[in-house]
Amino acid sequence: MPGLRLHLADALEPLWHAVEEALGVDGPPIPFWAFAWAGGLGLARWLQTNPDVVAERTVLDLGTGSGLVAIVAAQAGAQRVVAVDVDPFAEAAVDLNSRANRVHVTFILEDLLGEPPPAVDVLLAADTWYESPLADRVLPWLLQAADSGTRVIVGDPGRKYLPKAGDVGFVQLAAYPVSTTTTLEDRPVVESRIFEVQPRRRTIGA
Repeated sequence: MPGLRLHLADALEPLWHAVEEALGVDGPPIPFWAFAWAGGLGLARWLQTNPDVVAERTVLDLGTGSGLVAIVAAQAGAQRVVAVDVDPFAEAAVDLNSRANRVHVTFILEDLLGEPPPAVDVLLAADTWYESPLADRVLPWLLQAADSGTRVIVGDPGRKYLPKAGDVGFVQLAAYPVSTTTTLEDRPVVESRIFEVQPRRRTIGA
């Protein structure tokens, strides 16, 4: 992607073992923050093409990982960008990558899905549909954000638990072929689709 620099891992297994040793636990979470995931690559590319969506606005990047999407939002002229993740290692990754791109991103280490979505202009979420428990939590949260007036944009390469667009009011905005590592995917190029989450219709008197 033009104008973007990221610190990325070359391989998963050595880094995963290093995280395991650092934490002193068996089977730590996958180091999502060490890779550029296909959904994030697609969403970041869409933001580069549509910078007006975030320019001069407050933006939240849910499950930021490496900070890829948050950084591109900052480059596009967002007024304030908040990157959120539950992995403490992601904070270091976002800090390194933000400095490499000379942008400022505020990091929050928190699981926001247990509380109402914060009041921001734009909410970005990429690759949040890879497992059922997370998908079950994130969908109503994103719908609630859209209902409140936040513009919600999602990037995903067709993960197993991605909702069917027609069933939940996802409107596809774009699709991009993105190159990624076979450490993460079963092929070197995948299609990353971008959706906007539509607010649910309210009945009169509700």
